[in-house]
Amino acid sequence: MTNPFVHVELNSPDPEKAKAFYGKLFHWKLDEVPNPATPDHSYTMIKVGDEGTGGGIMKQVPHGPKGWIPYVLVDDLRAATDQAKKLGGKILKDVTEIPDMGSFSIIEDPTGGVLGLWKANPKSMHAGGSTKEKTSHKQGAEHRAH
Repeated sequence: MTNPFVHVELNSPDPEKAKAFYGKLFHWKLDEVPNPATPDHSYTMIKVGDEGTGGGIMKQVPHGPKGWIPYVLVDDLRAATDQAKKLGGKILKDVTEIPDMGSFSIIEDPTGGVLGLWKANPKSMHAGGSTKEKTSHKQGAEHRAH
């Protein structure tokens, strides 16, 4: 596996302002979904069509990272998360399951770069829609309760 980037997410102190800005700048389709695990109980899916990687916008978790966080697909989430720590990285959010979608963790590399790791649930990937579409829709749940 080449570990492709599969999702990108904006953690913003002002999601409404960010949505207005990016919606006008790129003409993205933005869909609000309820999410009790985010600070304002809302998550915005960014749909970009068949080209590129989709993403999301959410309210920044208190004391969590601010800005865009890319996610990389991995075969073994636990092993990749543990390996990041062994290589000098920090685990900002340990392996966390998102029911019916998959699991993620968030790491920080030794230089301070933040990256999400993602392992899709194989059942969700085969329940209609493309692998990329299912993977890009992963963000609807328990994000960043650092």
